[in-house]
Amino acid sequence: MRARELGIVVGRGTPGPSNAITDVPGVRVGHTTLVRGAGPLVVGTGPVRTGITVIEPREGSVWTEPAFAGCHRLNGNGELTGLEWIRESGLLTSPIALTNTHSVGIVRDALVAAEIRASAPGRPNWSLPVVGETWDGLLNDVDGMHVRPEDVAAALEAARGGPVAEGNVGGGTGMVCHEFKGGIGTSSRLLPVAGGGFTVGVLVQANYGVRERLTVWGVPVGQEIPLEEVPAPEPPEGPGGGRAPAPGSGSIIAIVATDAPLLPHQCERLAQRVGLGIARMGGVGGHSSGDLFLAFATGNRGLRVEEGDGILTLPLAMLSDERITPLYEAVVDATEEAILNALLAAETMTGRDGVTAHALPRDRLLEVLRAYRRLDG
Repeated sequence: MRARELGIVVGRGTPGPSNAITDVPGVRVGHTTLVRGAGPLVVGTGPVRTGITVIEPREGSVWTEPAFAGCHRLNGNGELTGLEWIRESGLLTSPIALTNTHSVGIVRDALVAAEIRASAPGRPNWSLPVVGETWDGLLNDVDGMHVRPEDVAAALEAARGGPVAEGNVGGGTGMVCHEFKGGIGTSSRLLPVAGGGFTVGVLVQANYGVRERLTVWGVPVGQEIPLEEVPAPEPPEGPGGGRAPAPGSGSIIAIVATDAPLLPHQCERLAQRVGLGIARMGGVGGHSSGDLFLAFATGNRGLRVEEGDGILTLPLAMLSDERITPLYEAVVDATEEAILNALLAAETMTGRDGVTAHALPRDRLLEVLRAYRRLDG
């Protein structure tokens, strides 16, 4: 279930055909979802509730044809590897992968291996892959580091355009959002032809937020569906359990894609606007939250020049800054809708030690929106 299927229309813009980041031409998404075992936590055995989501930024290989990119940090208690080189060079030179906190290293190494496999034999490689994380330890045996290189390879192999699976899939499998079940969500916006006809897409791995601040369509849904009605996931006390993290201490990773011809500093400005969409949903970027955003633009081609080919300059296109505000609006609206889609697609999940993250109840959501006269009926 997605927001628009329930009659919830976020913002004024028009979504693309799949209402997903894959509406940006050439962008592909793949998931590997790992769900095994039940019962008490045994580190290294399970239960396992985790996975990997990969984003291929353009048709062909981004290893050999980079895209301009920029990034932004709302709060930095998290990881998105490779950002220093993106800040330095303005180039995205790898696929993007999302997973759990303790599997970042494994996934990063697997992406390096994927580049090596795709390269000409004997060619030296240099790689700083982009891998983001949020913590799924409420439901998953996060210390067991169950993601394996073959799981990353499977996600890369599965990467496709078109509709994107959401909720309890890929890197979002074990995530919690506003103390409901969270996960992967996506949305897109098409700019009118007069505005360039560009596409903007957003994909989030949503694992943040307290219940009482959850806001949908301007309505205080979290206050109307409190913890007394739908409890938050909380591990048991004692061995194998431990105290729960502070409410709202999770994180969110957001990836923005566009086919507009943007330069790196403009991509950074797009990435900044993600925070406004999160704020609309009730996120505040708390002290222990990792809120990291990356935006890339595929509107320029041929950005990698092989050494010795004689090329000194490259022809580039740049969208005028006077025309960029509609892209900002698209990012804000698509981020808000992507988070809501993650919540609506997610299903109740029980993980380690019987801890349960409940789905946002759709019937109650609609009831609340009707009570606030945001929906008819």
